[in-house]
Amino acid sequence: MKSILVIDDNRLIRQTFKSHLTSEGFEVTLASDGREGVEQFQRVQPDLVILDIHLPLIDGIEVLKQIRGLDPNAYVIMITAFDDMKTTVTAMKLGAFEYICKPIDYDELLLSIRKAQRMQEMDEKLDYLVTEASHEWSIDNIVGRTVQMREVFKTIGMLSRSGATTVLIRGESGTGKELVARAIHYNSVNREEPFVAVNCTALAEGVLESELFGHVRGAFTGAVRDTRGKFEIAQRGTLFLDEIGDISPNLQAKLLRVVENREFSRVGGERIQRTEARIIGATNRNLEELVRRGQFREDLYYRLKVVEIKLPPLRERRDDIPELVAHLLEKVNRQLHTNVRKVPESVMKMLVTYDWKGNVRELENSLTRAVTLSHGDVLLLEHLPLSRPDAPGAGLPTDEMTSLKEMERRYIGHVLKQTRWNKSRASDVLGITRPTLDKKIKDYGLADPRKRSEGQEADEEEQTVPELG
Repeated sequence: MKSILVIDDNRLIRQTFKSHLTSEGFEVTLASDGREGVEQFQRVQPDLVILDIHLPLIDGIEVLKQIRGLDPNAYVIMITAFDDMKTTVTAMKLGAFEYICKPIDYDELLLSIRKAQRMQEMDEKLDYLVTEASHEWSIDNIVGRTVQMREVFKTIGMLSRSGATTVLIRGESGTGKELVARAIHYNSVNREEPFVAVNCTALAEGVLESELFGHVRGAFTGAVRDTRGKFEIAQRGTLFLDEIGDISPNLQAKLLRVVENREFSRVGGERIQRTEARIIGATNRNLEELVRRGQFREDLYYRLKVVEIKLPPLRERRDDIPELVAHLLEKVNRQLHTNVRKVPESVMKMLVTYDWKGNVRELENSLTRAVTLSHGDVLLLEHLPLSRPDAPGAGLPTDEMTSLKEMERRYIGHVLKQTRWNKSRASDVLGITRPTLDKKIKDYGLADPRKRSEGQEADEEEQTVPELG
């Protein structure tokens, strides 16, 4: 926030504003009445407007309306008299950011300007994140030209017409079930509503029930306040239930009620609430077999699969792999600030013929590791940790007598060195959690050689880590 437009009919006040604000580093434009203020706003397009309510020709309220009409996101600080509260309320309803009472306290004014500055920066970041999220989860980011994937695209397109149809997504781990769920959401009519994801295997039954439906105060030990569940948070958006085949029979019955009647109650509560959220379930399990064995409700199964999407494993759509590699390399390079874009023919052949038991997720993780370990712009086979007899592993020195633990110690040390001891990035490359990495560092006695003194922690959250590439 650099430019400020001051609209006030008092010349002395205008000049005083300009003197104070210029000394704070702002570029100040002045206007002596409402009509000139609107003209200056169109011409200068300032970051902030300081606007007096009482003006000749056009009063401040009308000027505010016109400015907000030109730019609905404009930041306007109103100046008002102590006894002008009714007008002040009107101004705030019309979108004024703040008001300052006369006589002007310039410290108070500067605090309001700084507050507007922070809010504007936050708005810009949120706009960026929303744009990035919409792009990240757009249908363009689901790569594939095979017949199976074309069917997936068609189904997503049909689902975009409605925000209520229940969907069941099936596929092996790593095939991109959540990616498809998000693509359905962000291409639907309710894309502005929340997308809420719940991993049904990560929580115990009681915790999962509270997570989904919320709870009232005193419902159980530790329930010190009323808490909203994911169904309430999702509102008219999408609730994605990952690994839905793992939920208990008791919870299946309660979920069936929501799917059928769109109604639920918080744990320990009696008030019936309604939800308009679309429910998307995902699983890598054989639900038909679970139904046959009595482990999954047949009525819930059929309610969930109103529309069913089956994601093929990567080994069944090998023709998509070259395009996937190009797409994922672009994504990885953007995240790591690298420029590894050349893939030799022999390497691509290896990528296409590899079985990829972990599917697209394993492919992305392998490319992330390879890019992290690369020193140039070429993707090298030696950096791809492909577990097959003819693959040279991760490019580390080996011999027949090296133990598995020693190989792991060497590899972890190698990745830490290549990532400059950025533990978060190293965890991603290794495919393990941060606590697991910390434990292995301790168990193997690994130490950051850059430590300046004994006991100093080399934690990337507290230091600037040079970008790779």
